[in-house]
Amino acid sequence: MDAFVDDTLDLLDFRRRVDELYRLVRQSGSGEKTWLGWRAGRDELFSSHPQTPLEVGDIRRKEGLAYFDYDEQWRFELIVEPMEGSVVSVSHSSQGSTAMAVIGRVRLPIGDEPYLTVFRFEQYADGIFVPFRDGTAGTETYGGGRYLLDSPKGADLGGSDDRIVMDFNYAYHPSCVYSDRWSCPLPPRDNWLTDAIPAGERL
Repeated sequence: MDAFVDDTLDLLDFRRRVDELYRLVRQSGSGEKTWLGWRAGRDELFSSHPQTPLEVGDIRRKEGLAYFDYDEQWRFELIVEPMEGSVVSVSHSSQGSTAMAVIGRVRLPIGDEPYLTVFRFEQYADGIFVPFRDGTAGTETYGGGRYLLDSPKGADLGGSDDRIVMDFNYAYHPSCVYSDRWSCPLPPRDNWLTDAIPAGERL
């Protein structure tokens, strides 16, 4: 089979599997057992799948990715406050940018109750995207930030009516953390938090 076709089908399979991991999370509900299942499934994908962002020889293929301990206090169901649909250009970790529409914001019940902006991709997919950078960035987590929701790629924790689930135990690093083969959208300054969020994936 053609290499390009192989690569495309491998990527499709990878995204199907990610989608299935999050479907099981939504189906099973909150709790450490559900999170451990998601974590194990993600480690399996990253260890051997042809589309793993981990380079050959990366010790994390064997040992798994690093996470903060699970803590239920970092799970929230938050109302999305609508905002006027401005379109912003979100810079990447290396070259390029991605156009995203601002659809609303959520107020986090931590510290001084900061807001996080909720985006929608404009260029290649429809769905919500919530990147963030917090007080652990540059020390315990990637300096560029992490992702919480990326529904076009399957990362969707669910919700109801005007609320969405934001569980920071499921926060994860973008692929550019593992390899310079990737260029990833990074959190705009509106989504930079001063509070530390010791939950989710870590370095």
